[in-house]
Amino acid sequence: MDIPALSMALSQINVQNDFSVAMLSKSLDAGETLGEGMVAMIDSAAMERSVTPHIGGNIDLMI
Repeated sequence: MDIPALSMALSQINVQNDFSVAMLSKSLDAGETLGEGMVAMIDSAAMERSVTPHIGGNIDLMI
């Protein structure tokens, strides 16, 4: 059994795991930021509808 090789392999796996966790954390932060932006846009659209309720109430479709 090659102890130094096993130790290096375990160390490399730990580094890869730490990297994956860091990337997931960044991805979750980005998703949260995008979600907050969407909520802000929806709130601003709701505000505009309250000021001009006749705009955007109907959709014309032709099939």
